Amino acid sequence: MAGLAESGANPDVDLLYDINGLAKDAPRWFDRIMEYVGEYGLLLAMVLLVVWCWWSVRRRGGAEAASSVAALVWVPLAAGLAVLVNVPIRGFVQRPRPFLDHQGLEVLVSGKTDYSFVSDHAAITMAMGVALFVANRRFGLVGIGLALLEGFCRVYMGVHYPTDVVGGLALGTAVALLLSPLAMALLTPLLRAVEGSAWGGWLVSARGVRAGRDEAGEVGRRGAEEPLPAEDRDLAA
Repeated sequence: MAGLAESGANPDVDLLYDINGLAKDAPRWFDRIMEYVGEYGLLLAMVLLVVWCWWSVRRRGGAEAASSVAALVWVPLAAGLAVLVNVPIRGFVQRPRPFLDHQGLEVLVSGKTDYSFVSDHAAITMAMGVALFVANRRFGLVGIGLALLEGFCRVYMGVHYPTDVVGGLALGTAVALLLSPLAMALLTPLLRAVEGSAWGGWLVSARGVRAGRDEAGEVGRRGAEEPLPAEDRDLAA
């Protein structure tokens, strides 16, 4: 991997210069936008997408609400595990950032001193996108699209090779898919217990909370309307 980084005659480096060259030709204000989007904006958008999906699932309620919310809980956990798995990978490969080995790159973010392979941002966003796809296909497709855009931004910003991004996307996908069955087996019973609790049911299903309150109110009204037995009326008198 390091050998590829040192050579300028390979598709990885050529594509790096082609994509990063767009930053040189773009207006300064556009590069500032891409810097923010690639560093923070898409991660924030992914979080908001997950919250939106949770709100939709919670409002819909139903028998599958607990398993659906369990799948959404897996989304941030998958992202965290992808980062943890990447720690030994980066230490083993030890690939320098592209701007350290190649001149003439337009680097939009300074201070990147850690290794380049694989991209944490690409791994995090793809893990979240794929895990979200497992929970909800419509939202998941949007999440995967955001992850692909994140990968493009990292190369555009001059902080990653294209293969760093591809590796990150593959890592995030593998973590989200391979560990999803285990995660669901552990999280679904937990979320069902939360759904049935008095303090956390609203986290899983808004309808379940309203139904429980309506049922309790109906029981109370029925109890008030039912006449007391004769012996109880005598005691009351």
